[in-house]
Amino acid sequence: MPKSKISRLAMFSALSTLAFAAPTSAQSVVGSGVPASTVSNSAERPIAFADQAPADAGLIILMQSAELPDIPALSPAERSAVEAAIASAEFKGKTGTNLKLRGIGNRPLIMLAGAAQPDKAGPEDAGLDWKSAAGSAVQKLMKEGSELAIVGSPDAAAMAEAALGLDLGQYRFDRYQTDVETAPAAQSVTIAGPSASAAQALWNNRYKHLADSVRMVRDLQSEPANTLYPQSFVDRVNAAFKGVPNIRIEVLDEAAMRKMNMGAIVGVGQGSPRGSRMMVVSYTGGTGAPLALAGKGITFDTGGISIKPNKGMWAMKADMSGAAAVMGTALSLAKSRAPVNIVAVAALAENMPGANAQRPGDVVRTYGGKTIEILSTDAEGRLVLADAVQYVADRYKPFALVDIATLTGSVGRAVGDQYAGLFAREDEIADRLLKAAEDSGEHLWRLPLHPAYAKAIRSDIADVKNSGVTDAPGASAGAHFIGYFIDESMPWAHLDIAGVDWNNSAKPLTPKGASGFGVRLLDQLARDWTAK
Repeated sequence: MPKSKISRLAMFSALSTLAFAAPTSAQSVVGSGVPASTVSNSAERPIAFADQAPADAGLIILMQSAELPDIPALSPAERSAVEAAIASAEFKGKTGTNLKLRGIGNRPLIMLAGAAQPDKAGPEDAGLDWKSAAGSAVQKLMKEGSELAIVGSPDAAAMAEAALGLDLGQYRFDRYQTDVETAPAAQSVTIAGPSASAAQALWNNRYKHLADSVRMVRDLQSEPANTLYPQSFVDRVNAAFKGVPNIRIEVLDEAAMRKMNMGAIVGVGQGSPRGSRMMVVSYTGGTGAPLALAGKGITFDTGGISIKPNKGMWAMKADMSGAAAVMGTALSLAKSRAPVNIVAVAALAENMPGANAQRPGDVVRTYGGKTIEILSTDAEGRLVLADAVQYVADRYKPFALVDIATLTGSVGRAVGDQYAGLFAREDEIADRLLKAAEDSGEHLWRLPLHPAYAKAIRSDIADVKNSGVTDAPGASAGAHFIGYFIDESMPWAHLDIAGVDWNNSAKPLTPKGASGFGVRLLDQLARDWTAK
């Protein structure tokens, strides 16, 4: 054989070896392997409490009406000037209204923030919203480069609520913005009033933990899907619970879930190289059976084989909002040492149209043995919850179960962006949730679970079908589907938060973007409701 031919063959052999060699570690990286950011969100304004407002701080005065409260931070001359401005502007002190003043005394500014809810009436401050007043004010002062002080809260509870509203209202997610000329202000805010010590204690013992937990949820919702996926969700939540007492964490990977026949959740994630997970956090702070909270955790939803249109698909990074909310609730309750028992389960998967993705027409078996016909791979949230609710009910024996999910677009069309949809078989649990909604400010509207809708989800070849239901409203069909996997003796409610998980414009407590909806609501529910 000629030498030149041998050389060509050797070269071909070497190239073939390179071409068909096992992938290197660099080739096996899921995603780009390059982090989009290595920094945190910008610093927010720290919160302090004091009897008196600092002399050089800008003032935010919380108003119960058009009448200026009696506060020592204003001199007689300053008070007269502010009262003249109130009269000139016809400021009434209604919630969400503000009046910014400059050039009065030595203060860099004075802002009046309304706390009066005109549609509320009752004893004491039943018609006053201290949280929204402080939250809306601080949002309007995001670029105000001076120290601030909030005055006008009459007691410790109102001062602590103002601090909560301020902290929720000033949230920002800006870790990926590199070309910002002026960062949001980070000067301190002092909540000033005669009950500063008691307000500080209330803040430290409860409200700060609630605010921090909502912030964690908003961070999780806001992260792009190339950084947040089932395992990284688990890692972040694990880190948040580090050192928190009375916590037990269980994480099931795909191998463990397959052994338990969790074909629904594993099926949703089988088209993604990022494996599905089920994360269960138990907090023991009381006695008796726990309250169970189950959250849909689709870290990104393309729709799978039943792929969504591109418009708006970016928002599917927040399709894990229910899972984030139950984890945030558990964190808030645990860090504040609430006297309750709770178990929170996050059903985590990424719904991708990969080569191994499940198909319309497939049938899957769930943890409890019931079967599901897949008519749309884009009705995936109810699938992961089917395994989650059966597992938590069987293994943890809760006295009641609430699931929360960005489940259907139809709920937003039904009740808009001011309410989440509430579905419940029993009036008692519905009433408890409606009261918690009223007390927390995260609003619910009860929607029907008609028996006829239950028949509509029945499948011709399996027990139930996950889509293709023409004889029931979409949100109600989704609720009935989840309820099918929960024993009728179990008090149960379903919350569809698809219309409230993301804000297209700022609200007093929720800036534009991720809302963190559900943490305040479920925290309140758990504190009000313990096992008998």
